[in-house]
Amino acid sequence: MSKHIVIIGSGVIGLTTAHYCARRGHQVTLLDREGPARDGCSFGNSGMIVPSHFIPLAAPGMVALGLKWMWNPESPFYIKPRLDFGLFDWGFKFWQAASAARVAQAAPLLRDLSFASRACFEELAGMWGNDFGLTKRGLLMLCKTQHGLDDEAKFAARANALGVPAQVLDAKAAAALDPDITMDIAGAVLFPKDAHLTPGRFMAALRAQCEAAGVRFKWNTEVTGFAREGKQLKAVRTTHGEFAADEVVLCGGAWSPLLADELGLHLPIQAGKGYSLTLPKPRQLPQLCSICTEARLAVTPMGGALRIGGTMEIGGLNEDINPVRVRGIIKSALQYFPAFKKSDFDGIQPWRGLRPCSPDGLPYIGRTAKFANLSFAAGHAMMGLSLAPITGQLMAQILSGEKPQFDLSLLSPDRY
Repeated sequence: MSKHIVIIGSGVIGLTTAHYCARRGHQVTLLDREGPARDGCSFGNSGMIVPSHFIPLAAPGMVALGLKWMWNPESPFYIKPRLDFGLFDWGFKFWQAASAARVAQAAPLLRDLSFASRACFEELAGMWGNDFGLTKRGLLMLCKTQHGLDDEAKFAARANALGVPAQVLDAKAAAALDPDITMDIAGAVLFPKDAHLTPGRFMAALRAQCEAAGVRFKWNTEVTGFAREGKQLKAVRTTHGEFAADEVVLCGGAWSPLLADELGLHLPIQAGKGYSLTLPKPRQLPQLCSICTEARLAVTPMGGALRIGGTMEIGGLNEDINPVRVRGIIKSALQYFPAFKKSDFDGIQPWRGLRPCSPDGLPYIGRTAKFANLSFAAGHAMMGLSLAPITGQLMAQILSGEKPQFDLSLLSPDRY
């Protein structure tokens, strides 16, 4: 039975949800508080599809590492101190979730979701002529030090045991795999099933497919509230009037908790600001995407350009650009790629985006018990692009009254 589905938020999660719902014959209206030229975290990210990332953000050792890093203004992680109950609540829940037992429970699900999402990307590339540059050459985890390589080798063993292929390489073998770029490293771990694409082109292709399928886009339309009747949401109220709905899906990214609060729901999310710099004509261009493990930098070739991004800055819904954080990214990149110079980044405008981070590092996907026709798809942190297609597919299954293909109990929006 065809439904009218109203989706709040046109980031990559909102667009994939709209796409898969429209493919099933539903009428879809997509609301966004910004205009079509928006530039949120769906556009400036590293473009990586990462089955290798089966460990959630909240993992053993991350609390101690975060405390160590946060005193260095150029480090990969920073929490801006502020009197905010939501931040304290999120931090306490993060600490609780950062356990070996919790990670062991989450890892198989993240693995399965990632492989399913990768298959979706392959299908979409085949259907759309791969306009978004899907490249399946794998990911290199670059280790600057022998200690870092030893740690990464232990992770590789764990990955192989979980069915995620990984291969430990010395510096010579890593260089042979990607000879177009000079790397100063002790070695690397190759994850051959990882891939990458160009996010802006993927977003453009998604939007075009949604429009062709009849999805209505309502830009510059801010949600102000909801019309309720018992356990049903009858309509979404906005600055441009009401939109009646059979189903409502909240895909608002880092802003999702504000709308959840409006409905009396607790959805712990903190905005984790990330930055990226895109060199349009880099002096060297790798063939594989990579992550500089000690510096937590992501490096991705996108056509003839090269994008370098990183940092996790927990500072509220603040989109200002901190030049100290950007300086830290450049400094770290030069340590791994010595052929580059600081001057290569002169005049490059830094991009920033707010990743929606849940306390346990897992997204919120599915229905909430409080309202029969309200669902959430948010909180994907750094995995938003990577998990977007499978999230959209799962939401389309749920909204069509089907049993989702995975057990989503760990991802329940009501878990807090």
